[in-house]
Amino acid sequence: MQKLIRIEPSKCIGCKSCEMACSFRHRGEFAPSKSRIINEVFMEEAQFITVTCMQCNEPWCMKACPKGAIEKDMASGIVTVDEMKCVGCRTCVSACPFGMIRYLGETGKADKCNLCGPDFPECVAFCPTHCLQYSEEDLPLREKVLRFARTMKDGQGEV
Repeated sequence: MQKLIRIEPSKCIGCKSCEMACSFRHRGEFAPSKSRIINEVFMEEAQFITVTCMQCNEPWCMKACPKGAIEKDMASGIVTVDEMKCVGCRTCVSACPFGMIRYLGETGKADKCNLCGPDFPECVAFCPTHCLQYSEEDLPLREKVLRFARTMKDGQGEV
């Protein structure tokens, strides 16, 4: 079974350690805005929600890419962007229902979480509360999230 980053929102304190570790690993600087994960703060509810790429079984970003720059490794389940093929058209950004693929102005290319490739994900390693775990995916949860995303993308859901 494939591994993913699993998130336990109730343990998140919004420290942004995960974003700092990610941005330093992939961009060489401590800049949460350049992280491949997002830590949202909902002040009204005093909750922090961390989200990252779900490495979809049938990635919408990959299907949308006109240059074939996004690929899924079937053995590991990791979806990656080939920067040599990416032309920066942003079609993949529009296609992702989770907003987990971004356009980087400094490179002119798409960027997304790749679970740190063959290494252990930096965000998980540096999470002080262990709200991020690198473990086997929860298939029923994945299907529930994907159904919700399809509903929202089709405009049938309520926010």
